[in-house]
Amino acid sequence: MKSDFNKEQAIGIMSGAGAYLLWGILPLYWKLVSEVPSEVVLAHRIIWSFAFMIVILLMLGKASTLWKDLITIIKQPKKMTSITFASLFISINWFAFIWAVNHDHVIQTSLGYYINPLISVLLGILFLKERLSFWQFISVLLATIGVLNLVFQFGEIPWVSLILAVSFGLYGLLKKTARLGAMIGLTIETLLITPFAIGYLVFTYNSLPEAFYASNTTTMLLLLGAGVVTAIPLLLFATGANRISLSMIGFLQYIAPTLMLIQGIFLYGESFTSHHAVSFTLIWVALLIFTLSRTKLFRRIQPGGLQRKHSYES
Repeated sequence: MKSDFNKEQAIGIMSGAGAYLLWGILPLYWKLVSEVPSEVVLAHRIIWSFAFMIVILLMLGKASTLWKDLITIIKQPKKMTSITFASLFISINWFAFIWAVNHDHVIQTSLGYYINPLISVLLGILFLKERLSFWQFISVLLATIGVLNLVFQFGEIPWVSLILAVSFGLYGLLKKTARLGAMIGLTIETLLITPFAIGYLVFTYNSLPEAFYASNTTTMLLLLGAGVVTAIPLLLFATGANRISLSMIGFLQYIAPTLMLIQGIFLYGESFTSHHAVSFTLIWVALLIFTLSRTKLFRRIQPGGLQRKHSYES
């Protein structure tokens, strides 16, 4: 019995780490299609993600589940609204990420995904009436100081980072209210926006062969592969999340932005100054405190005045 449990945990850790590893090296993939306009790449990513997810669901025999969930959503306006806005925010997130990578802002994408967990906490306070623990308050404060340091030092707000963090945070919040599984959720989300993606390509280009880069086999195959590189990490994440604890997922999620940061500095030669180092250090400390705030030790040593009304992790 214990052996089976350990095996399940090992599969969960490998699947979760694999998902964040693939998400972390995703800039490498988008750089391969950097000559294609970001909005066109986004349209292809939406279309082929939907197509790939349909194939996966058919292979897994879950087509009936998709149909049942669709009927349920249509009958519940609140749920339909949540999934529609989730589709909108994930599209914004995808576009911002693709645009940032192909305009040499990989370090900003890293910053965005580092601060995303803390944005999610703030959204929980605003929309779910949750309260910060003492240590979560400290972590949010440190991360805010880190971002403000960049604002004051460079005289501009890191819009890309904030758009990525907020859009993904809102996406997660809406997914929580919609309560759909990862695979079914992504399929329905891309189903809702695929007609707009196809419409954009049809009306922007004179012909579908041109819109799908039929004359350039390499580019066409890379755009087709956008669905695969979107869906596979999600499937791995779903496998891992069902087998390991939320705290373990919390540790693993920092693999992706760390890999993005390394690529931005050492592979693409983006500027990383001492001011960046100060801000990132503050955010790393904030994330460490945030992660440890879930442990019994930190709960014991926090002052009693800032207790949470509801658990953010629940």
